[in-house]
Amino acid sequence: MDSSLDLSCALVIFGATGDLTHRKLLPAIYNLYQQKVLSDNFALIAIGRRDKTNEEYRVEVYKSIKQFSRFSIEEEVWDGIKNRIYYKSMDFLQKEKYVELNDFLTEMDRKHNTKGNRIYYMAVAPEYFEGIVDKLSSCCMNKVEKAWKRVVIEKPFGRDLQSAKYLNSKIVDVFQEENTYRIDHYLGKEMLQNIMVLRFANMLFEPLWNNKYIDNIQISSSETVGVENRGGYYERAGAMRDMVQSHMLQLISLIGMEPPNDLDPESIRNEKVKVLKALKRINLEDIEENVVRGQYSSGQSDKETIIGYREEKRVASSSNTETFVALKVYIENFRWARIPFYIRTGKRMPKKSTEIIIQFKSIEDILYFKEKQLQPNMLVIRIQPREGVFFQFNAKEPGTEQNIIPVQMDFCQNCQIGINSPEAYERLLYDVMRGDATLFARWDEVEYSWKFVDSILEAWKNQNPTFPNYEAGTWGPKEAELLLQKDKKRWMNI
Repeated sequence: MDSSLDLSCALVIFGATGDLTHRKLLPAIYNLYQQKVLSDNFALIAIGRRDKTNEEYRVEVYKSIKQFSRFSIEEEVWDGIKNRIYYKSMDFLQKEKYVELNDFLTEMDRKHNTKGNRIYYMAVAPEYFEGIVDKLSSCCMNKVEKAWKRVVIEKPFGRDLQSAKYLNSKIVDVFQEENTYRIDHYLGKEMLQNIMVLRFANMLFEPLWNNKYIDNIQISSSETVGVENRGGYYERAGAMRDMVQSHMLQLISLIGMEPPNDLDPESIRNEKVKVLKALKRINLEDIEENVVRGQYSSGQSDKETIIGYREEKRVASSSNTETFVALKVYIENFRWARIPFYIRTGKRMPKKSTEIIIQFKSIEDILYFKEKQLQPNMLVIRIQPREGVFFQFNAKEPGTEQNIIPVQMDFCQNCQIGINSPEAYERLLYDVMRGDATLFARWDEVEYSWKFVDSILEAWKNQNPTFPNYEAGTWGPKEAELLLQKDKKRWMNI
């Protein structure tokens, strides 16, 4: 841990009995403590509606860490952190309960010397964000005097631009922009943070990172699972709101951004916003040429029948919610003019992966390359589950013939023995503690992302899709393939 930073704080989790808390947040805190990153002056206050004692909750925490932590649980480490974990039962919509909570947190400040610094983490459904923030304000629990107060908001941040603006105004009125951390766990992934290093620390790539040398860029994020137990949420969101508005547009902004003036968080986010502002809007006239949506039907996997989306729990039998989206996107600026960015994301796909493929332009027919079917150079950035970089180039095949074949250099940073990549939530929680907002979305990033997505959602309102239109376990509807075939290209499944 950087000894110059004071990470003393109390982490207050609203929604402490939920899936996110047990699968991600609690293991992340344990791992940070095991690596000696947490301050000695730390406390975790778990807020839930169910009645539990501290001991009962600690038993549940232990089980979650044992099941989901990337490190095996060590009793000595557990003994060091368990007495810093507290459970408080309260209805977080009752104002009078916040007076009690404030008194409890003040007691924790004294007991663990957290110095009044607090992180309020909203691991609850989005409809509760406003109410919790409002009650924190009414009890002056947001006041920044000698101590800092920060709020962490999980996506989705609104369901359209109008609702996002309203929610943002409520939150920043209480915590201000500099203390509001809109979390996108994709940005905490190790290889995503490596994108800027790959570009700006290698003379091999940055001079070629433009429309003169790049033919197209493909960004794919696929999941093998369906909606699982989130049918109610997914019916309101769909793939466009759930994935494109946040994760996928964030990936585009990182790939497309100009070199920042420095590594200051605001400088980096300024360049990302410029990309989002430059996205060419897709309106009603363009939507059929540039957007494909799909919904999975039943299918087979390992001799097991998978139910279709409309058969999932809490999903309408005639639902028109999309579980797959593919788009052709253009960034209208000097660097990227006329270069298509193809993005696709979907559930019930053949494999789980997130990767970015930069395909370079083909070489001219000269010398002995003439009439040879040369493969294009490709740079693949693998984000999950395998993390690394894959580079394809052409070389002569050994032998007397002048045969040219594609060869690959493949670096995997989480394949080697002994390497256990940090989970995204570890990095993001640590960044909140030290006040580094680089990997969190600023309001104007959210705003311009919604402006782009809203135009598509608006065009969809007057269209009635033919769903379901792809079988579970496939790469989406056939129209997704045609989207690229029209440009004489194809999806690269590396």
